Amino acid sequence: MSPEGEAPPVPIGAPGWLLVALRLPVLAVVVFGGLAVHLALRLFERPVFGLRRPITPFVTQAVCKGALAVLGLPLRISGTPMAGRGAVVANHVSWLDIFVLNAPQRIYFVSKSEVASWPGIGWLARATGTVFFRRDARDARLQKEIFEARLRAGHHLCFFPEGTSSDGVRLLPFKPTLFAAFFTHGLADILRIQPVSLTYIAPRGRDARFYGWWGDLSFGRHLVRVLAQPRQGRVELVFHDPVAVADFANRKVLARHCEDVIRAEIAARLPEGTMRG
Repeated sequence: MSPEGEAPPVPIGAPGWLLVALRLPVLAVVVFGGLAVHLALRLFERPVFGLRRPITPFVTQAVCKGALAVLGLPLRISGTPMAGRGAVVANHVSWLDIFVLNAPQRIYFVSKSEVASWPGIGWLARATGTVFFRRDARDARLQKEIFEARLRAGHHLCFFPEGTSSDGVRLLPFKPTLFAAFFTHGLADILRIQPVSLTYIAPRGRDARFYGWWGDLSFGRHLVRVLAQPRQGRVELVFHDPVAVADFANRKVLARHCEDVIRAEIAARLPEGTMRG
């Protein structure tokens, strides 16, 4: 999460805590029940199909759609997920992004290695095929090989080039480092990259940063905040036109293009005067 600033507190009254008590068990059943089904299917899928996953991603999609329904968070989608070999790059606002991005498409996230050890989220990430990376130059070559193998297998990897989550009303500069994987071993000639923008619109009367998971706000507090909200805002997901990696001179130019496309979309969708930076 972004270390700048502090997340604004949101008071929770008795009705809010009642909603938490009602929603949390249902959410747990949807998520972890889906995980159990996913793991059971992997016992068959892994030895038969190897790196390919033709079955379990559909379970992940169903779980994510169910989770959004339990939270009462409407998802509005524009554009179409791309077909063929390629990767997705998106802005990162919250743990909610996992549900939002997975619901309409079959993707595999790329995440920092620390996430693998997080209770709950880490288990789900590992089971659903997340690719973990370490910010260590010594591992750069191995990580590129892993990315290449997954991309060549037809997996749509989803990258968060900001490197951390934001408060939802600003876009942090895209780091071009992860884009380097798209330019290795001939991948540039076969891959396309699809920028995807997520814009969270806060519930009426709430701070515009309501859905942002940032600053010192813990996962538990943020989860309770969302569960306790009686009438949610919404999230708007836009699939932009995919671009061919080969059309860009290098990773920095490609990263800048994706950042510009996503920044413009978020600025246009947030209420006037809301976006910062």
